[in-house]
Amino acid sequence: MTESRFTHALVRSVGSSLAKCQLAYLERQPLDLALAMRQHSAYVEALRSAGLEAAFLSDAPEMPDAVFVEDTAVLLDELAVLCRPALPSRQTELETVAQILESVRPLRQIHPPGTLEGGDVLQIGRTLLVGRSQRTNDEGIRQFDAMVSAHGYRVLPVAVNGALHLKTAATSPAPEFVLVNAHWVELSPFRRLGLEVCPVPAAEPWGANALTVNGTTLVAGSAPQTAAMLRTRGLKVQSLELSELQKAEAGLTCLSLLYRQPAEP
Repeated sequence: MTESRFTHALVRSVGSSLAKCQLAYLERQPLDLALAMRQHSAYVEALRSAGLEAAFLSDAPEMPDAVFVEDTAVLLDELAVLCRPALPSRQTELETVAQILESVRPLRQIHPPGTLEGGDVLQIGRTLLVGRSQRTNDEGIRQFDAMVSAHGYRVLPVAVNGALHLKTAATSPAPEFVLVNAHWVELSPFRRLGLEVCPVPAAEPWGANALTVNGTTLVAGSAPQTAAMLRTRGLKVQSLELSELQKAEAGLTCLSLLYRQPAEP
């Protein structure tokens, strides 16, 4: 959702068990939990500074990955889709998220054997690019397509290799281009949409995960060249330190669920 103004963010605090999070591509490293909490607090403050009302979901200290709330749902103007994470350990996160989403959008849900995680869904206008990844399968994409096509959305699958989710490897800081790690994601779907494909510097493979919120583009502090490149394009850029959260394969997009005030019926 790069073109519209967000009003709300759903977030969840860093849990005390974060160091036990699921990893797919990184080796487990010692994690400074207190620093991770401070970095998350700075992230939430950046969302508030961008004009969002931040609401915290209930704490889930026994769920190591629960802070990555984006994976649990996809919020569109017309409906919310409750996802089905691929890992059974993450499916327990859904109950509290569903209770909140029911109050802001009509709610649909992905069912077995489908899997879908919000980190694999990138919205560009009325097109929803969906990563075919370790966490999102073809049946999940099929169910998602059936739900959203009734509201005029087009679903375009994208092959993801080498990254946990599509948005680890590709985001759209502005409507006319995508920021990508070309080694981790298929590029042809973006080109089919007429988008400029802008690769991140080789030294910053995680830099493609940027988050534009109401005119400010958040970029990880570990990607200064990416931040500089985006500034040359006229974007207002804010860098945030995410060192400890990145040890858990986290990015800027996965730490929140953003949406607009519910439309009038």
